[in-house]
Amino acid sequence: MRLFIAEKPSLGRAIADVLPKPHSRGDGFIRCGNGDVVSWCIGHLLEQAEPEAYNPVFKQWRLEHLPIIPDQWQLKPKSKTRKQLTALRKLVKEATSIVHAGDPDREGQLLVDQVIDFLGVKGAKRESVQRCLINDLNPAAVKRSLDTLRSNKEFIPLATSALARSRADWLYGINMTRAYTLQGRKVGYEGLLSVGRVQTPILGMVVERDRAIEEFVSKPFYEVLAHLTTLTGEPSAFTAKWLPSEACEPYMDEDGRVLSKKLAQNVIARITGENGVVEKVDKKAKAQAAPLPYNLSSLQIDAAKRFAFAAQKVLDICQNLYEKHKLITYPRSDSRYLPADHWHQANDVLQAISANVAELVQPVSDANSKLKSKAWNDAKVDAHHAIIPTAKKVSFSSLTSEEQKVYSLIARQYVCQFYPKWEYSDTVIHLKIAGGQFVSKARLTHKQGWKVLFERKGSEPNPKDDDEFPSLALPDLHVGQSVACRQGELLEKQTQPPKYFTDASLLAAMTGIARYVTDPDIKKILKDTDGLGTEATRAGIIELLFKRNFLVRKGKQIHSTPAARGLVAALPSSATTPDMTAQWELALNAISKREAQYTTFMQPLVTSLQTLIAESQRNLPIGLKGVAAKPTAFKRRRKAKAKSV
Repeated sequence: MRLFIAEKPSLGRAIADVLPKPHSRGDGFIRCGNGDVVSWCIGHLLEQAEPEAYNPVFKQWRLEHLPIIPDQWQLKPKSKTRKQLTALRKLVKEATSIVHAGDPDREGQLLVDQVIDFLGVKGAKRESVQRCLINDLNPAAVKRSLDTLRSNKEFIPLATSALARSRADWLYGINMTRAYTLQGRKVGYEGLLSVGRVQTPILGMVVERDRAIEEFVSKPFYEVLAHLTTLTGEPSAFTAKWLPSEACEPYMDEDGRVLSKKLAQNVIARITGENGVVEKVDKKAKAQAAPLPYNLSSLQIDAAKRFAFAAQKVLDICQNLYEKHKLITYPRSDSRYLPADHWHQANDVLQAISANVAELVQPVSDANSKLKSKAWNDAKVDAHHAIIPTAKKVSFSSLTSEEQKVYSLIARQYVCQFYPKWEYSDTVIHLKIAGGQFVSKARLTHKQGWKVLFERKGSEPNPKDDDEFPSLALPDLHVGQSVACRQGELLEKQTQPPKYFTDASLLAAMTGIARYVTDPDIKKILKDTDGLGTEATRAGIIELLFKRNFLVRKGKQIHSTPAARGLVAALPSSATTPDMTAQWELALNAISKREAQYTTFMQPLVTSLQTLIAESQRNLPIGLKGVAAKPTAFKRRRKAKAKSV
């Protein structure tokens, strides 16, 4: 008997649907007509044991117990899903072979592997386990996946990476949380001060941003525009911006902004009514391919910008579109690329989009399904691929309005893969007027290409800032040509504080973490990594910070609370900046690619815990003094215990 173990019941049902009938349903499994059995986990059936499982004295939170480092790691069945684990135990014994059908990512690999190990599968049966990677729950796609099973041994490094991440997070989180919670009690803070290698750097970024805004002092600065015409008489007015010289540096800030109004006014007086000369004309024809299909983070960022959806909300909607409606492929993906053979299904997917979304009927009709964008690239696809629509057609009215919005985003992003490049030219003209340097820039679109799909303002995914290249035409100028300055104009502006984080910008910060890393060597390396957390965990981590009263929403803005500020002030910078967790992700990625070993990642962490605990005790978290903790289960348990003593 061949046993399929899926990660969730929905995936198990999708697998059974393409296996021979008749089917008979048991308690936690489906038996198929050819003797195959499909069963499933219900998410995680196992979890890391609590500290008291290693030693009963650890149930009390005491400094002398830290750091807690297990000699032999233990997993325990989750109480709510113990029944399903029992069903799997019986089926595993009956099975002659096993197919691992966990979700196609790091955590999905470990989740089912741990169940197989926990249930004692050994010998030839363990060696012969096969891996089924399913990104699309529609029958044709599932059947293709069943026809292309791979050896599960190929994915050992992926599971090892996930195991290292899980254990390292336990060690760091358990020990640091206990250490700082105990310190918080000394100043009267009765809440849980949770510390995590991803959540705390996120918190650090928000706190730092809030402080920068509060401490910001706006200053006036000045720009000068020259309103110019050619000397040939045709309609040829254009504008150029003054570029201050090195001699102006004493009157400028560190960002190159002129702070002296008198200096700017002097420039205006000198150039008004004077002629200038063109010193350089740089005109470049450019083309930009369509943006790649979405991974989860890029989808969450766009949905936050367009619809003000929180990251967790987008993930929940996507799970419905994937599991319930089967309208999109696996959503917890970090990839923006597609397998090359998937291109042959493009017509079916495009027709489904046209049938599902009325506003995309014409765009699909105008698409050229023979085009093959850079998205189709086998070299950049491993366990999972970009999030795209499936070939399933539905009545769009059967979806909620929120599901319709997210599906439409995903669909439009897919359709634009079948449009030509956006073709445009950028022109930069350097001029000299009365000894001063000026520059004029413009961008001219020649062919809209894929841009036609995003004509509505604000609908383009992650648009580039076009302020530097305004969409206008410049006169056809040549080097040495004279121009007349009709008038100089003074622009008086104010420096602006940083903006508060929003769901979109916080997610963007997590994915583009290199911008927030202080070490230049790490910054250079991290430009090619996936950032803070994973596609599957980012939304949950952000929501956890809200639940623990570290973050609050004010409209679209995200603010830190007094508890967050007190905690961040007490922690070492290594805990509140992204450098450490970014290095972790880099190492975990290397493990998954067979480029690093489990022990070389774990041993330094184990060694450093003693130092981290000692450092936690050097200073009391005085910033938490007088801060009221939000009622939590943790706080309620402490109060109940105090009353019973």
